[in-house]
Amino acid sequence: MSSTNQVDTDPKKFALPVDAENKVKISTLFSFAKPHMRAFHLSWVQFFACFVSTFAAPPLLPIIRDNLNLSATDIGNAGIAAVSGAVFARVAMGTACDLFGPRLASASLTLLTAPAVYLSAIANNRITFFLVRFFTGFSSATFVSTQFWMSSIFSPQTLSAFAVMLFAQDMPDGNFQELHKSGEMHKNKFSKVLFRGIANYRGWITALCYGYCFGVVLAVDNIIAQYFYDRVGSLSASVAVMLVLSVLLQATCGFTFGVIPFMSRRALGGMTGAGGNVGAVITQVIFFKGSPYSEEMGITYMGVMIIACTLPICLIYLPQWGGMFCGPKANYTEEDYYLQEWNSREQQQGFHQISLTFADSSRTERCKKVESAPSETNAPARV
Repeated sequence: MSSTNQVDTDPKKFALPVDAENKVKISTLFSFAKPHMRAFHLSWVQFFACFVSTFAAPPLLPIIRDNLNLSATDIGNAGIAAVSGAVFARVAMGTACDLFGPRLASASLTLLTAPAVYLSAIANNRITFFLVRFFTGFSSATFVSTQFWMSSIFSPQTLSAFAVMLFAQDMPDGNFQELHKSGEMHKNKFSKVLFRGIANYRGWITALCYGYCFGVVLAVDNIIAQYFYDRVGSLSASVAVMLVLSVLLQATCGFTFGVIPFMSRRALGGMTGAGGNVGAVITQVIFFKGSPYSEEMGITYMGVMIIACTLPICLIYLPQWGGMFCGPKANYTEEDYYLQEWNSREQQQGFHQISLTFADSSRTERCKKVESAPSETNAPARV
């Protein structure tokens, strides 16, 4: 099939072994090799700074509530503001990553929210405290760009703002702007990215699941310091319980985003990431905002919601590989699934090539017990 774009097919050389998409196949944590490991380290440092900024206030609430005369409802509203502010930001971040790349999207958001972080140190009443928590919460949307970035530079088997903007790049082959200009990557339209995102039912399921894993992380971060401060008990037992909870929640978050790269190649966006904040908002409104429940019962009921809202993950079905309850669709290949996101005109122009390459490399995800349909190799292999 002919393409109107002339693309350089010479293999590029990298410091680490890569697959057909130039995604690194191994990760060496102490390496800073460009571009893969450099992007990895810069992205996690950036998100860590944003996350700490968003939740720097809750551990100090026993002092802040006395200084600003905050009621339990005020504290609950501020916690809701911190996580609700990022709902729209996460959806927008996902779309921005699809259109402009994670490097510029994440760096821009970090710079825009930096003033709110500074102003949080001089808040002197409940209104300013509410506002700075709301706008600082926007920065947590950099989690979406971080996940997007990692799925762009690491193969599935592996899986500060100025520094990110200056020294990192979006993809192994270069930044989005460079790839769009050279013709190596098709520049998506906002409407098509949005449509592909909301039309895929799998995205709604992962958003719900993420709402009650990462959403629980956000809700607990808002309440737990004050909860322990007001109820002095066995510190060692409390720390042990929190460590177990943290490991389980982080494992669930990793599992959720481990599925996402395979659901769509055209809209990796932020709907799932936004689900985390929506879940946090709902949890805080129901159980921790002047509700009739005690905090102990609120935590118990939150556990029940976690179980109920993560069960639908069992319903995710990928026709080329199958699902939890049934096998793959007969004579259905990886190419059939990923090419359905491109219309015939786009395929004639060669825009679908990136999906073909991914389809070829994703065959390693096939179940060993159940054979998927045989596929032809549609993308050139790179050594």
